[in-house]
Amino acid sequence: MPAASTSASAPSPTTDPSPTTGPSPTTDPTAAAAPRGLRSRWTALTVLSTGMLMTILDGSIVTVAMPAIQSDLGFSPASLSWVVNAYLIAFGSLLLLAGRLGDLLGRKRMFLAGTAVFTGASVLAGFAASPTVLIAARFLQGIGSAMASAVSLGILITLFTAPRERAKAIAVFSFTGAAGASLGQVLGGVLTDALDWHWIFFINLPIGLAALLLALPALPADRGLGLGAGADVLGAALVTGGLMTGIYSVVKVEQYGWTSPHTLGLGALSLALLAAFTLRQAKARTPLVPLRIFRSRTVVGANLVQMLMVAALFSFQILVALYLQKVLGYGAAATGLAMLPAALVIGAVSLGVSARLNARFGERNVLLAGLALLVLALGLLTRLPVHADYATDLLPVMLLAAGFGLALPALTTLGMSGADGNDAGLASGLFNTTQQIGMALGVAVLSTLAASRTESSARSGSTPAEALTSGYHLAFALGAALLLAAIALAATLLPGDVSRETSPGR
Repeated sequence: MPAASTSASAPSPTTDPSPTTGPSPTTDPTAAAAPRGLRSRWTALTVLSTGMLMTILDGSIVTVAMPAIQSDLGFSPASLSWVVNAYLIAFGSLLLLAGRLGDLLGRKRMFLAGTAVFTGASVLAGFAASPTVLIAARFLQGIGSAMASAVSLGILITLFTAPRERAKAIAVFSFTGAAGASLGQVLGGVLTDALDWHWIFFINLPIGLAALLLALPALPADRGLGLGAGADVLGAALVTGGLMTGIYSVVKVEQYGWTSPHTLGLGALSLALLAAFTLRQAKARTPLVPLRIFRSRTVVGANLVQMLMVAALFSFQILVALYLQKVLGYGAAATGLAMLPAALVIGAVSLGVSARLNARFGERNVLLAGLALLVLALGLLTRLPVHADYATDLLPVMLLAAGFGLALPALTTLGMSGADGNDAGLASGLFNTTQQIGMALGVAVLSTLAASRTESSARSGSTPAEALTSGYHLAFALGAALLLAAIALAATLLPGDVSRETSPGR
């Protein structure tokens, strides 16, 4: 990867005839102010990872506290899902817009504003005394999280330009996200049992304040390209409306069904809005999302692979937790502890060896190896018995989660390698957007099909535990199939080693 330049001027992104394979050494508006010392760069990485930890932690910590929230605030069973859906819809639909605005207005400014909004909304959620206030606070949390998360990777790749340093930084950042999900389940159970559900939101206050105080001196003070380089208001409305409508239709599939007028109508509206957005970007003088970013096979391939991988791993993170609680009878805290070995092995692999393996064997090969381990993990889960023994039936699966520690850092490097410096925030927002779309699809498809199999098994005379296990088996098998499709795409579309290959438009 080229080193950052101190060039004071940057050409408009609309004049760039073709994508590059890494951050441009001459056009990155953040380069002039980027911290030079190794210590300052790693302090900045700590800030970015803290922000990632806070948002990921919040996503998993809430699921454990849902029964307590329902009981205390009087949510109906139908409305309770909005505690999750309000956050997911705001977060997933605004990531792409927030990433591009970070390029235009300054990524540090966007990160600080997003962290402040998320922290304030967390306090509001903690004090919520009615379902309406909590849902509104969760929507605001999603907005703040999108603003901060969308630019984090863009800041990271402008700070770490040397291939080995960048690989290590991405490994740390990736581990933070994976660890946050598992820690959230443990922490959510402990806080809810020891105090009450309000504290799952109040805990974000000290974390958010610490991130803001550290970010002010640590993050590079970039000026951005200016709104004139891409202030497309109509395009912003179209892409936000299209993503919001699409994610809403997907998260409500379990309630309405795939072939209902509600799902089909909103799905068609979403596609129409996104098609109109694409046409707008092709013709606009200053497009919000320059379509040149999609000329890179690496960018397109990495985002498609991530969407499939995240959709498949919903069956691991969520359905295994449900299996532990509903079939084996584990409590909330015990479930989190049972999942903890997965977080530990992901951390050991991503922090300990992933960067060295990427440098030696190439990101694509490491990604393929990680995906293969995850296929094996889900394959073993399809054989889970009703009365499983943790040590023999589940612990081996937790250890195979090492595949995620291999796959995610390699995939993140590939996903960010195809954008130049002016588009780093956009590429970061796109990468996070496909992650959220994959998650929404995983929730909708796998949970719906698992529920249908469970109902069918129950009607045929199976016990509740047997019926649930049968449904989970189907979801695990489908997750493995999605991972096999991801392997095929990765082998076809992605280059072997982006640290060495620099041909444009690959």
